[in-house]
Amino acid sequence: MRRLLTPRGIVGGALVAFVLAIALLAPLLVPDDWATRMDMLARLAPPSLAHPLGTDQLGRDLMWRVMLGARTSILIAGAAVLMSLVIGLPLGVISGYFGGWVDNVLMRIVDATLAFPALLLALTISAVLGPNLRNTIIAIGVAFTPYLARIIRGEALRVARMPYIEGARAAGTTDAMIVLRHVLPNIMAPIIVQATISLAFAILAEAGLSFLGLGTQPPDSSWGLMIQASRDYLDRAPWTALVPGAAVALTVLGLNMFGDVLRDVLDPRHVAPAKPA
Repeated sequence: MRRLLTPRGIVGGALVAFVLAIALLAPLLVPDDWATRMDMLARLAPPSLAHPLGTDQLGRDLMWRVMLGARTSILIAGAAVLMSLVIGLPLGVISGYFGGWVDNVLMRIVDATLAFPALLLALTISAVLGPNLRNTIIAIGVAFTPYLARIIRGEALRVARMPYIEGARAAGTTDAMIVLRHVLPNIMAPIIVQATISLAFAILAEAGLSFLGLGTQPPDSSWGLMIQASRDYLDRAPWTALVPGAAVALTVLGLNMFGDVLRDVLDPRHVAPAKPA
């Protein structure tokens, strides 16, 4: 716990906690019509007391829209990473634990998928399925699955060669029980770390898909959609892009910082530096 209380851990954890709190409390903090209420007389208004973060091209308050966008972006990223874990965890564990032809077949499929960049694969899937919130989750989840499967396979392969696994086999324990009792508990730490870092990339992927028109669609509010809508007004109202862009940047920064510290804490192979005499 003490190793979490480093400058990186504190800053990263605070940013993540703040964004999560905004995402969870947005429906309670933002009245139903405040984020969608249009005021053409106040369109592209700069930050002021009435609108702390300014307004967009339709006179909608950017602060309320960013808060609701946090809910959408976190929902999509969390659901996509969860989906990739649901698919990638059994693939990686089965491949790493059993090895042999099972490993060769599964990993060749994963390698074929890894031949496509994650964002390009997500773009292709989203274009085929159609742009909406559900399909965005599917596209990002499928695109991230091979990366998680590869990492999980490596950890399962390492644990499967440990002496206590051989002892469990010699004692007559079934493969299913060995995986549940010994393999999974010993690979959860790197999985948690990778899932945390993957959330940052999933948020970036959602923003990219929405910016290109293949992600979240109106009337849903997301940071990517807000950046897309602001591109024609950058010269007159740069805050319309800076506000959602800063939200994406700070969230990704917080998740990466917290993930790095979490890796140092949970990785059993991490050796703490010696204290000076």
